[in-house]
Amino acid sequence: MKFKENISLAAYSHYKIGGPARFFFEAKNEREILWAMKEAKRMRIPVFVLAGGTNVLMDDKGFEGLVLRPAIGGVHAVGGARKGLVEAGAGASMDALLAFALRRSLAGLEWAGGLPGTVGGAVRGNAGCFGGEMKDSIVSVRSFDPRTMKVRTRTVKQCAFGYRDSVFKRLEKRTGGGEIVLSAVFRLAKGDAKAIARAAKEKIAYRKKHQPLEYANIGSMFKNVPLEKIHPKRSAKYRAAVAAGEVSYKGTRFSVKTDPFPVIAAAKLIGEAGLRGVSMGGAMISPKHPNFIVNALGASSWDVAVLMLLAKEVVRRRFGVRLEEEVQMI
Repeated sequence: MKFKENISLAAYSHYKIGGPARFFFEAKNEREILWAMKEAKRMRIPVFVLAGGTNVLMDDKGFEGLVLRPAIGGVHAVGGARKGLVEAGAGASMDALLAFALRRSLAGLEWAGGLPGTVGGAVRGNAGCFGGEMKDSIVSVRSFDPRTMKVRTRTVKQCAFGYRDSVFKRLEKRTGGGEIVLSAVFRLAKGDAKAIARAAKEKIAYRKKHQPLEYANIGSMFKNVPLEKIHPKRSAKYRAAVAAGEVSYKGTRFSVKTDPFPVIAAAKLIGEAGLRGVSMGGAMISPKHPNFIVNALGASSWDVAVLMLLAKEVVRRRFGVRLEEEVQMI
């Protein structure tokens, strides 16, 4: 085994943006992950773990270290078919996981219809939409701890999932490294195959209609904003907004949706701030869905970063709300 050198990260990004990785390694099993981490330690180089490249903005300058891509695939039933337990490798695509569930008439992941990326990345960020989240079905997660060089298993409670967050994500911030998700076990429920397929197809159709999938993108750039950032959670205005499903704020009416708690859409904030269609270089804030910054014409990472900063500042000035990035930047 050996690392590849000077590999373009743009080739592994849904954005088609990114410079070269000094070293690159695709690990097909846990043994190869252990080897790669030991080698990186020996060489004293930083490591970035790249999942599906669907939620990451990679710098045009590249990465002066090792980009490790866990490619542990496979989806299979565990503990007998009646239990509804399914295990998926971190490198398996969300499409593959959902397809397996559909073939077995297992319900619980319909919300993920059309969701790009891998299981590992979705677990790390507790991906969610349409009122569902990864944590809703997860039983346990296996991960590799670079500090101890050992594999550990966490229950869903120990994963401490939050809104687009998890213990794995928080460990990265605290330690600068974090753990590498290897696999996850999901508990799904037996359901009607036609109803499951129909629900998943509805989500796919919604994405095609409302998201700028005709352009290279990395999904929503910012997290939706909790309603409590607008009105205190215990206030009468908060309760009224939740009951009505909408709120009037600074001259604009916003829908209030559950995601999985009451929020207002970042896309609406950006759109109402007048930023639809604003561009920088080859990047553009999508007129179709303003929480997407698309690669419209050979954008650079700098182009995207400038538009992100612009959106944050204009929304802050217009609405007094601070947008929080959902994407990861390296």
